[in-house]
Amino acid sequence: MSAIDDLAGELSKLPGIGRKTALRLTYFLLKQRPEQSRRLADALTTLAERVRPCAECFNLTEEERCSVCRDQRRDRGVICAVEEASDIGAIERTGEYRGLYHVLGGRLSPLDGVMPEDLTIDRLIARVRGGEVREVILATNPSLEGEATALYVQRQLSGQADGVAVTRIARGLPVGGDLEYADGVTIAQALSARREM
Repeated sequence: MSAIDDLAGELSKLPGIGRKTALRLTYFLLKQRPEQSRRLADALTTLAERVRPCAECFNLTEEERCSVCRDQRRDRGVICAVEEASDIGAIERTGEYRGLYHVLGGRLSPLDGVMPEDLTIDRLIARVRGGEVREVILATNPSLEGEATALYVQRQLSGQADGVAVTRIARGLPVGGDLEYADGVTIAQALSARREM
């Protein structure tokens, strides 16, 4: 296999990148100065070496704990559970939410082999049991798998922590859409109109 095919093959593994786009990107990189390709390679290496999940909420960070968990101004009584770390940015852009987060690490999908033990649900339950949490907002995507995940988490939390409200963001988001791509107004409305499960 040639170096061109090797790079195109790796690029085509990225979401939204097909074989043709991967080849186009490969040829684009070949037209750049060698130092540009080195900077890209260095950035990818640095990313892999430095970025890791937050020890508390599983957001991506270069520190032991992420900036949200370290921020003492955040409301520690509210945890917003999301599927992926990229969903946090979408919610933060609204400027409406001031609590903490918990990244589940995906959504339940038995057909794809994603089971409850593959997610961080047990760590969320431990966080709720061990502290001052008064509300858990389930902000999974409004897809079949996202709804199933929210229902599963809600059932796991019920009875585990007395006095903790479990809410679900409202359906202001389109079914089948992702939080990462929703506009700030839609996410803000969904957060403010959340309901108890």
